[in-house]
Amino acid sequence: MSGGHSGLPVPHVLREYAFVADGRRGALIGPRGDLAWMCAPSWHDDAVFSALIGARGHYSVHPADDWFVWGGYYEERSLIFRSRWVTQGGIVECREALAFPGEAHRAVVLRRVIARDTPVTIEVALDPRAGFGRSRLRQVSIGEGVVTGRTGPLRLRWQGLPEAVEAEDGGLAGRFELRRGEHRDLVLEVADVALPRELPDAERLWSETAACWEATAADVSASAAPRDAGLALAVLQGMTSPGGGMVAAATMSLPERAEAGRNYDYRYAWIRDQCYAGMAAASVGPHPLVEEAVCFVSARLLEHGERLAPAYTVDGGPVPDERRLRGTIGYPGGADKMGNWVNGQFQLDALGESLQLLAAAARTGQMTDDGRRALEVAVAAVASRYDAPDAGIWEIEPDWWTHSRLACVAGLRAVARPGLLLTAGRAGECDRLADTILAEVSRRCLAAKGHWRRAPADERVDAALLLPPVRGALPADDSRTVATYEAVAEELMTDGYVYRYRQDGRPLSKAEGAFLLCGFMMSLAALQQGDVVRAARLFERNRAACGSPGLLAEEYDVTQRQLRGNLPQAFVHALLLETSVALGRRVGGALDDASTPLDQT
Repeated sequence: MSGGHSGLPVPHVLREYAFVADGRRGALIGPRGDLAWMCAPSWHDDAVFSALIGARGHYSVHPADDWFVWGGYYEERSLIFRSRWVTQGGIVECREALAFPGEAHRAVVLRRVIARDTPVTIEVALDPRAGFGRSRLRQVSIGEGVVTGRTGPLRLRWQGLPEAVEAEDGGLAGRFELRRGEHRDLVLEVADVALPRELPDAERLWSETAACWEATAADVSASAAPRDAGLALAVLQGMTSPGGGMVAAATMSLPERAEAGRNYDYRYAWIRDQCYAGMAAASVGPHPLVEEAVCFVSARLLEHGERLAPAYTVDGGPVPDERRLRGTIGYPGGADKMGNWVNGQFQLDALGESLQLLAAAARTGQMTDDGRRALEVAVAAVASRYDAPDAGIWEIEPDWWTHSRLACVAGLRAVARPGLLLTAGRAGECDRLADTILAEVSRRCLAAKGHWRRAPADERVDAALLLPPVRGALPADDSRTVATYEAVAEELMTDGYVYRYRQDGRPLSKAEGAFLLCGFMMSLAALQQGDVVRAARLFERNRAACGSPGLLAEEYDVTQRQLRGNLPQAFVHALLLETSVALGRRVGGALDDASTPLDQT
């Protein structure tokens, strides 16, 4: 298990990590039972387990005999994961979850080790290190099967390993044996307040967690890929905090490109991502994720109006400035960063996507009074700022980005739909504003070949330009829509994957990874064009970029067939869900029937 660096678990490629979450924080678990990442008490707080980025702090559970291979799967429509190890003697499983729904100040990590068909010896190591590995475990007390201690500002309590002893290099270690058919529960509490006097009951917590996941699930059986769609919905729910704030990803600093300096902190709630998730959930029908997205986005619009920031903490606070994190090795190929420079940007498209979200909520009957007020704020903000340069969907240097304006056109058209939200007179005003913006974009941003170009002085096509027509900015048969679709297919697609835009004269794969988000955008655009075969092929290609757990990051290295960037990436799972539902409606059901794993006993 160790042997990586200074006693840390060895790092794994991203496709091998599973993810568990409770709405308030999440954890990544590697294939050898190494829980290598968890921030506490909230998503954007310091990590207490940060071996993922080369700092001390992990929680490992695995067979004592290292001669095993790994697999695993999620229980249907939930973030309850089953790590599965095949040893020389038989099969061992570890049921993994964070108690759901999570509490604001206390995380409860549930791990149930099960000897399926053979006796087994299990090895356990717990080394919590608050402050990204800076604070070792102290004030340790071991007695009557319960371990307590502190690390930094956090309090810990651990049940299930009376065999635990303090390790020489800090932390706790122990091993235990299970007979065939037996199981043992390990329950770890991590809190920034005093822990309750009553010890948690593992059986009750497992039952409540499974029931809560079942209550948040939706019927996606008619989608093209029910199993993946159900998992995508669970991922989005697990990443959404009370109050509606959904983190863009659970992690920070996982590199998009080795040694290229492109490592970012995504543990914050992006307005755009929040809207994508809400619209994806609305494609299924009325769902709590729609209400939560409307709640969060509306609150930010009502508070900040045309000064709407691109991203916030999940509780609505400002994103801290980006800075380097010292004292960590970093995930291989990356350098650790906290905070995000997005806090100094203006992104016009977020206003348009907010309108699209509010329209989707109205269609599912989930519009709120705050949402109606926020709608008017967003329309006014679009009217006053649509001509201002912005950082755009890809968060780069300010320009007059075409996608941002077309996203606003799509949003204005959506809320102006007859009988949906606005009076006929107000809807007419929104339609006229959309006409004005579209006319200006057409004047300034149409390439010589007839497709949309990225900006007035940038002739290149951009995959993001596929989405506004899907959202209703222009008809499917509009010549600009068709030309853009064809240009993206010709210039930005390789082996069934889609890149954002051509960076320079190098081959696409030399500059960056393919964007899985863009692959699903292209699938939706193909569906809009009536090309169901291409839509299905793109969908299948991009959803298959995952590893055994079924999770997706932001980018995919087509050459090396590896995920890149932070994991899991919320907006990728949102577009996977939406595309699966849209394809299912077009083809009349699932493209496959692999909705549940085989009984592998």
